[in-house]
Amino acid sequence: QVQLVESGGGTVQAGDSLRLSCAASGRTFSNYNMGWFRQAPGKEREFVAGISWRRDTYYADAVKGRFTISRDNAKSMVYLQMNGLKPEDTAVYYCALGIRLGNINTDNAYWGQGTQVTVSS
Repeated sequence: QVQLVESGGGTVQAGDSLRLSCAASGRTFSNYNMGWFRQAPGKEREFVAGISWRRDTYYADAVKGRFTISRDNAKSMVYLQMNGLKPEDTAVYYCALGIRLGNINTDNAYWGQGTQVTVSS
């Protein structure tokens, strides 16, 4: 059974940094693409960043240059380093395993429960 557990969310001020973590279990982690998505109140879930099993990285335009995704296959962990946070980054952030990158597709993905990130101005 796949389990994804996010951590690291919180409330910060604009310009601050946070590092989100996602612990995965139940699959051979190194074989899968991983991603971070977010959902703000009243909005649809959107792609934030992805990392392939080969460590190719992909970012939404809104976070390029500010966020960095990384993975540690030995620990079955994926991270999202978020710098220069803005109020518009406020959302619940979700980790996903098994996404398709390039043309993002989450049809067969597994999801974590999410972690709240709130950025005050």
